[in-house]
Amino acid sequence: MNKTLTDEQRINIVRYRMESAESTLAEVETLRANGFYNTAVNRLYYACYYAATAILIANGIEVKSHDGVRMNLGKYIVQEGILSPELGRYFSRLFSKRSTGDYDDFFNHSQETVDELMPDAKLFIQTIKE
Repeated sequence: MNKTLTDEQRINIVRYRMESAESTLAEVETLRANGFYNTAVNRLYYACYYAATAILIANGIEVKSHDGVRMNLGKYIVQEGILSPELGRYFSRLFSKRSTGDYDDFFNHSQETVDELMPDAKLFIQTIKE
């Protein structure tokens, strides 16, 4: 937990990260339409990552790594009932898909993968926003 942030700073960071989540999500349709499926999956993940960090910071939890975000999201946000277990699992799955597309040789996501992941990304971000 980061106790050095003022309430105003915390609110500003949360607002900024949620704006980043929404603008990053907006990039996905253009990437999808142009056949950049690995990059689209990457941006879906980062859109949700920004939202996940926002909800953690809103709850006084600041982490410095992707694994830390996944672990703390589950421990504090999902287990407390703020976010459903399904959306928690979705975030972990999205992390795995992003890693595969970014780092595995000779691997390309498909339009179908992007289309499958997109609705839950929107739900994930909307749920956190609410």
